[in-house]
Amino acid sequence: MQCIRRQPKRTVSQENILLEQSRRVAALNGIRLGLKDDKDLKFLLKGSHLLKVKSSSWRKERFYKLQEDCKTIWQESKKVLRSPESQIFSIEDIRDVRSGHKTEGMEKYAKDVPEYRCFSIIFKDQRKNLDLIASSEDDANHWITGLGKIIAHSNSMNQKQKLQHWIHTCLRKADKNKDNKMSLKELKDFLKEVNIEVDDYHAKKIFQHCDKSKTEALEDDEIEEFYKILTERKEIDSIFQMYSDPEGFMSCQNLVRFLYEMQQEEDAVVAAPALIQRYEPNERAKRGNAMTKDGFLMYLLSDDGNIFNPSHRKVYQDMTQPLSHYLVSSSHNTYLMEDQITGPSSTEAYIRALTKGCRCVELDCWDGPNSEPVIYHGYTLTSKILFSDVIKAIKNYAFKTSPYPVIISLENHCSVDQQKVMAQHMTTILQDMLLVAPVDGNKSQFPSPEQLKGKILVKGKKLSRQEDPINGNNNLEAEDVSDEDEAAEIEDESVKTKVEQKGKSDTLKLAKELSDTVVYCKSVHFEGFDDPNHPRAFYEMSSFSESKALKLAQESGTNFIHHNIRHLSRIYPAGWRTDSSNYSPVDLWNVGCQIVALNFQTAGTEMDVYQGRFQDNGFSGYVLKPEFLRDEQTKFNPKSITEGTWGTKKKLLLKIISGQQLPKVNKSKNSIVDPKVTIEIHGVQQDNNKKQTKVIENNGFNPNWNEEFTFDIEVPALALVRFVVEDFDMSTKNDFIGQYTLPFTSLKQGYRHIHLLTKNGDPYSSSTLFVYINIQDCD
Repeated sequence: MQCIRRQPKRTVSQENILLEQSRRVAALNGIRLGLKDDKDLKFLLKGSHLLKVKSSSWRKERFYKLQEDCKTIWQESKKVLRSPESQIFSIEDIRDVRSGHKTEGMEKYAKDVPEYRCFSIIFKDQRKNLDLIASSEDDANHWITGLGKIIAHSNSMNQKQKLQHWIHTCLRKADKNKDNKMSLKELKDFLKEVNIEVDDYHAKKIFQHCDKSKTEALEDDEIEEFYKILTERKEIDSIFQMYSDPEGFMSCQNLVRFLYEMQQEEDAVVAAPALIQRYEPNERAKRGNAMTKDGFLMYLLSDDGNIFNPSHRKVYQDMTQPLSHYLVSSSHNTYLMEDQITGPSSTEAYIRALTKGCRCVELDCWDGPNSEPVIYHGYTLTSKILFSDVIKAIKNYAFKTSPYPVIISLENHCSVDQQKVMAQHMTTILQDMLLVAPVDGNKSQFPSPEQLKGKILVKGKKLSRQEDPINGNNNLEAEDVSDEDEAAEIEDESVKTKVEQKGKSDTLKLAKELSDTVVYCKSVHFEGFDDPNHPRAFYEMSSFSESKALKLAQESGTNFIHHNIRHLSRIYPAGWRTDSSNYSPVDLWNVGCQIVALNFQTAGTEMDVYQGRFQDNGFSGYVLKPEFLRDEQTKFNPKSITEGTWGTKKKLLLKIISGQQLPKVNKSKNSIVDPKVTIEIHGVQQDNNKKQTKVIENNGFNPNWNEEFTFDIEVPALALVRFVVEDFDMSTKNDFIGQYTLPFTSLKQGYRHIHLLTKNGDPYSSSTLFVYINIQDCD
């Protein structure tokens, strides 16, 4: 039997000293966050008991406390053998804190508790919401307000402050005996914690250099010296030296030169003084209208030094074109949180999609009990949610991220009576938001996103014997219309059996009340491209499976482009994608398809590219198609690029210089990443390309590559650039570390930082790549 050595028990005085040190560290971190002596922060640091709610029968008291790093929350657990790490979650992982009964869990299981005592923590990843009940209104307010302040202040920290906070937290973690000193062993543990492998010789060399007092332990100024060595950016120092004087100052004139020569900034003369005022921490330098090395680094790490053009973070495109001239961020089977067969349905999935900029959501509607329609994936075991709850969620979150119109795409399988209930719910819940009549008498083409701001449109079937939706309706109560049943296309044996048993009909009886909610998006089967002599009404739109759409794009690319100038096209994933995997949207965007619906719940390359495309134009969910996809005379065909007005061919020269603070993939203490970077081009077929750097072994903290790559871009307006960082593994598949995707037309030139995103598309706090970009016209 193995003996476990007990830790010596601390004396009362030792405990008091540690408690005081802990208070000092917490106070220091509060100051770093700009929350000195804040009463909400003090309450969270003290902690409180909260009731955790999981179901109608599971409601248990647990203790929650903000830790001294002001970055993580400790939660009490009664589970046996639960690891200490699993009892902690990071503030950075929180997407939102909602007061009251604002989640499905709270709505179902806490209605008996006053709203003012309830709140929920919503996480960024696929983790379940944390539904909590406080013992009083004051306690609930402390948690809601305190967490809100910490999140807001953390987000407003500059990169240097974030790095400093992170490193000091790691230093504290490595200080096992909490004596505020660092031994050589603790220094080695710290280096592993921050993802860097240093051999004993180099670790000892750094240690001895910093240990000025020769006490075999680093403290105070010696730890700060170690911090400076660790965060040194030699690659930036060498750039700074080219433009600075011997005293270490870059004059405003030299900064103008740098911005003009290296960064290709046209307004360098105006920008330089503003950058000095914004980022220079040294008051003497600021007064002299100059920049120090620290200010230069802060500029390069800021939004102004970002690879993504900051002017594209706001709406800058013409929003007065017809709706069919825009790509629209769109979700498939929006209600699903996981797979297409057995996973849960949730209103939370709609909230997540809408807050990610989605502007077209899907509702599969079926008859439910008590005359209330439900939403789920028909013929499958996915759970059911009320249609009315989904409409409420859409109302509450439709315009929080973007003011531009939301399209509700209805797949209707309900009886006439429950269709009337659907129409009533949409009318009473959405009220003025619901578009029920043409805008400004526009009867020949779509209104623009600008005209439709704040409006919700319904896409669905329209009674065929009604007059067209633009010119009014007659009094027909209900009649048969063609049925569209995408769920019946699922390639799953149990689904096929249920479809056969049901005896699928090609028609569906449609209620006039539901038909009347459809104005500009009338669903029709695709019968082929328009006959020029008998064009279809502009408001008629079709849905295509990905395979049908890709076939049309391959065989009739130019015709598809012309069709998509006047009509909206919606694309949905193939029936065999029961795991909610995604297809590449790029080939369909290239022929002007607007509503290319993806499974938003599934992370991966396709979703990265999707979010990359739609971070353009102010993350509004609408991106204006290039001129050659809107011109009725266009001859563009993405499968056969010839000379035309698709823009000048470009040569992209790209240097991957270094990486900073890449996260650990394997949480094991001894595991250090071996990073490599892959650069991908996604666009027309000729432009699709992929190149990668060498692997840097055992260094995720500050790897250096210094490798150059060249890409030829035939159609810049359709190209996206994706940077992927992976942990190389010789024997198995590489592990994903982070990525960043952006449109080619949003690239900034010169020395730039790329702020990496997680698998789910959320930003890491301080993980970056440092690159050099140069774009030239091809001869």
